[in-house]
Amino acid sequence: MSLSIRSRLLLLILSVLVPGLLGLSWMVLSTLKAERAANERLLRDTSRALSLVVDRELARRATIGQVLAQSRWLDGALGPAEQAGFEDQARRALAGIDGWIELHGSGGRILDTRSDAVADVEGLSPPLADGFSLVALRLAGTPDAHAALVQPVIRQGQTLYNLHVSLRPREMQAIIDRQGLPEGWVGAVIDNEGQVVARHPHGERHVGRLATADLRQHMSQATEGLTESVSLDGVRSMAFFSRSPMGWTYVSAMPKAQFAGAASQAVIHIVVGALVLLALSMAAATWLARRIAEPVHALKDAALLLQAGDAVAVRSTGLVECDEVVLALAEASETIRHGRDDLERQVQDAVQQTRLAEQRISQGQRVEALGRLTGGVAHDFNNLLGVISNSAHLMQRHPTVARELQGPVSATLRAVNLGSQLTQHLMRFAGQRPVSPRALHLTQALPDAQDLLSSVLGRRVEVSVRVEPGTLPVQADPGELELALINLALNARDAMPRGGQLRLQARNADAEDLRSLQGPLSDGRPFVLMTVGDTGTGMPPEVVEHAFDPFFTTKPLGQGTGLGLSQVHGFCVQAGGSARIDSTPGLGTTVSLLLPAQLATPADPSGIQDSRSGSPSAALAADPVLGAPATATLAGQQVLLVEDNPTLAEATAALLRSHGAQVQHVGSAVEALDRLGRLPAQAVDVVLSDVVMPGPIDGLALARQLRQERPALPVVLITGFSAAATAASDEFTVLRKPCPEGELLAALTGHRGSRASASAPA
Repeated sequence: MSLSIRSRLLLLILSVLVPGLLGLSWMVLSTLKAERAANERLLRDTSRALSLVVDRELARRATIGQVLAQSRWLDGALGPAEQAGFEDQARRALAGIDGWIELHGSGGRILDTRSDAVADVEGLSPPLADGFSLVALRLAGTPDAHAALVQPVIRQGQTLYNLHVSLRPREMQAIIDRQGLPEGWVGAVIDNEGQVVARHPHGERHVGRLATADLRQHMSQATEGLTESVSLDGVRSMAFFSRSPMGWTYVSAMPKAQFAGAASQAVIHIVVGALVLLALSMAAATWLARRIAEPVHALKDAALLLQAGDAVAVRSTGLVECDEVVLALAEASETIRHGRDDLERQVQDAVQQTRLAEQRISQGQRVEALGRLTGGVAHDFNNLLGVISNSAHLMQRHPTVARELQGPVSATLRAVNLGSQLTQHLMRFAGQRPVSPRALHLTQALPDAQDLLSSVLGRRVEVSVRVEPGTLPVQADPGELELALINLALNARDAMPRGGQLRLQARNADAEDLRSLQGPLSDGRPFVLMTVGDTGTGMPPEVVEHAFDPFFTTKPLGQGTGLGLSQVHGFCVQAGGSARIDSTPGLGTTVSLLLPAQLATPADPSGIQDSRSGSPSAALAADPVLGAPATATLAGQQVLLVEDNPTLAEATAALLRSHGAQVQHVGSAVEALDRLGRLPAQAVDVVLSDVVMPGPIDGLALARQLRQERPALPVVLITGFSAAATAASDEFTVLRKPCPEGELLAALTGHRGSRASASAPA
């Protein structure tokens, strides 16, 4: 929806002002509500408290009446002596109380403790009451105005006398005056007939007056409550009344304006101020919109001229920004006529950049495809190596093989070992090789890497290696270390386009090295410091700060991924160490790698082993492919071989049969399940299965299904994928292709005892 500038300004002002005013109004109303609630609580608590005080005063006199009604002086005929005794007892009971006691009989008043007792007045001595009662205020406006509590004197079921315990209004007035009520407040004690006994303010003026009619109506309907009324002074008030158990009521009231609080005035002020502010804002927005719209219309006219190809005249619009736009439009109209050549050149550049981008994408796709191809080639190559290895082992066992052929067969097996190492490199390139840290002796690893780095760097860069004597072996993955050195060498080569030196050094790290590289010191483990330094151009500090960040590179687009140094740092951190870069522009760069050291084992007290030492026979015994001479036998073993490569399956089956095993071969996991389903439970002693196979399930899924269906049937897995071997090694026995003869036989015969014990009757 299109809106004009004027409408947008008005909406902007409303969106800013209205929420603020609403929030302020809500806050004021909340304050007003809280203030009203607080005032109501204050009125209620005051009325209830003073109602209890009034009730206590009435109860005090009622107690006096009850005690005196049991006096022995009133038990018999009331002669002068009995009157005198009772009067003395009554005076003593009134000690500390402002009032008097009267004794009334059926003929009128008999006794009055006032020294100046007055004569009976009509209505002052009503007929004797048979029960306790509270007489309302009488003789209002006279000095002897009082209320009375009437207590009957009963003997043998007959009412002989009535005791009148008087209560003067000034006693209730004293109670109210002691409260110190706030200015404008009203406090009143009202008797059971609605007369004012005491009041603040002007108590003496209102004693004996009836409370307002609406208040008396509310008092007749409830024992307490809040009501709106007009006081005897004519002030509209909010009053809370509370009736005591004795029947009198205490009322607290405050002016209604004070009860509502000062917030109501604030609300009015806010509303008025908001309306005024809105009116002023609307007027200002309208004026401002008009001032803005005129320059915008001038811009529209200039744009139409530019669209038509006409020259745009520079004229003032009254708005600086619009004047600048008009000037820019005028310059643009002049420039457009000369911009076609630049546009064509830019199009050509864009086409060239697109081609370069397509080439980079194609190169990335080729690298990804090469990685997948490498993984597949490595897998197939492992199968070929398995065929060669198994065939060579079979040839060694053949009785017709002459002694002269043992050497070539052993050389073939050593070549298989080298080929297996090559496939591991291919797996790492394809991203299918997991990290396997182990003890690495830098005295051997770094010199071995010197030739590799020399081939990477070329003849212009001289590579030197120095490992201090006594350097401990490090705990790291050799492939990751080799990859880290290659990445560092590639960066050094780019920093030395005219040649230079690359220095590899290693020594045991000291405390200063650990502190400078922020290495872990809590467990007290030793570390080894390895440095790779070059004599290249160096890096400025701002580049060094982000050098380890993934995808950070200073090379032109397409010449660097920014992952080399991040791999180095990740390798060190994953190994349990850290890395640092020290570089000086113009002098070179040194990368320090802090790696955890591998402590010496009991078999190697020095912590350093040299696999190049020892006799040829010892080296042959340690060969992972040649292995130790096979001593295990598979005589009588029923082996189910699951292998999708027919050539490898044939060679493996022949090797197993040469050791006495009876081998059945299937080409997939589905065929294996079908074959086992048709055979008796004891027809197969062990299953030897490849992991990676075509079909709906692979070797690992086959092993897991057989564990559920035939838990007593052992399963041995064999694979050329390191990742697959790692995933399955926690659950089953896993062999690596090509597998040495001794390891294969040991794995297959190792389950013979568990198979027998699992199948034996309990």
